[in-house]
Amino acid sequence: MNELRIVALNGCLGYGYELESLQRGADANPHMFGADAGSTDAGPYYLGSGTSMVRREQVKRDLSFALAQSRACRVPLVIGSAGIAGGEPNLQAVREVLIETAREQGLAFRLATIHAEIDKSVVLDALASGGIEAMPGVPPLAVEDVQASVRIVGQMGCEPFAQALADGADVVLAGRACDTAIYAALPIARGFDPGLALHLAKIMECGAQCALPQGTNDCLLGTLRSDHFLVRPLSPRRVCTPESVAAHTMYEQGDPLMLHEPEGRVDLRDAVFEQVDAQTVRVGGSRFLPTTALQIKLEGARSAGFRAFALAGIRDEAIVGALDGIEATVRAAVRRNLPAEVPAADYEMAFKVYGRDAVLGPREPRRGRPGHEVGVLIEVVARTQALASHALSLARSSLLHCPFPGRKTTAGNLAFPFSPSDTAAGEVFEFSVYHLLRVADPGRLFAIDMERV
Repeated sequence: MNELRIVALNGCLGYGYELESLQRGADANPHMFGADAGSTDAGPYYLGSGTSMVRREQVKRDLSFALAQSRACRVPLVIGSAGIAGGEPNLQAVREVLIETAREQGLAFRLATIHAEIDKSVVLDALASGGIEAMPGVPPLAVEDVQASVRIVGQMGCEPFAQALADGADVVLAGRACDTAIYAALPIARGFDPGLALHLAKIMECGAQCALPQGTNDCLLGTLRSDHFLVRPLSPRRVCTPESVAAHTMYEQGDPLMLHEPEGRVDLRDAVFEQVDAQTVRVGGSRFLPTTALQIKLEGARSAGFRAFALAGIRDEAIVGALDGIEATVRAAVRRNLPAEVPAADYEMAFKVYGRDAVLGPREPRRGRPGHEVGVLIEVVARTQALASHALSLARSSLLHCPFPGRKTTAGNLAFPFSPSDTAAGEVFEFSVYHLLRVADPGRLFAIDMERV
């Protein structure tokens, strides 16, 4: 095979894409359609809760057209990190939509479902034998962290995808996976250069986000050859440039000259980006550096309590200037008015002032120069939803009526955009595991179920 062509549907399954772009991709006679369906960008909630940030209707829309096109072209459809977090509930929810869609369209195919959840005993055994390494900035893993986790997933690399395709899968639906593995597994298995394949996969993982105007909600065509690859957006309204493709190469990378993947590293120091035509960029020079110590990233989530919050606006300079003192007064009032038997450790309260320092906090260089109005988000996370809502109610009423130096009114510190002002937001999750697991055979961690749909 001299050339391998892959169509990326978009940056996240359910984000949408132009049907004309998908048709252009099919017209290019691709060897595979692919879609990334998840990320940790949205935080640990979706792993802990087993739910998806993207609505079922959105996923079904994207799946229905892509499934029909992939079957018409008789090439695989490969999906990774199903349901955002890639845990077992997330995976099964997308599988349900997939099978429902197939039955509605009268399609038949072989489906490989790759499971990404890792049993706690595997993690505890590795921890005991020194096989766990913390990610940068993450504390060492403790036994209690593993035991408290609702679920733990492993971020699979290329091997499980390659195995599923080698076993004859027409559709591959995987739990949590490296974005690159979705697109790199097939070309590497067919003998293409791993450095080029992984670099191309890095570009394709977000669909047309490497194009101008940027769009994670549109399709991209990647063409891999022996010594280079090509990327082209499939909408005539978008273009790729050397700058836009190089910029996406560095997207979410701590090292701009090196991609780190489970299979090894991709050295980008000699990579060359060239314009081929009005829409297409050619990339070559990427070099693969295999690793001798295989590691799989683990992600686990545990419950951190329950959240309640209220949002309000302030347009009085005197109040804005006195907010630090007001916050201290409100915190003290909440503590006094909660029942004495409620320990302080049972709840946490946060005040985020948008327009002053809500994004950067104490690092904000313009903190002393807020705009003419600010928004205050009062958040409480507590052991129970009832306690969170109770503490929030006390904080909101105290802030609404709190005195401050120079005050000329008797009430009205806050302008509420909603009624009711308070929202009970439900259970909160936090990452409990964010570590690397050393493995001898990464494929053994991820079970593959094959079925005929």
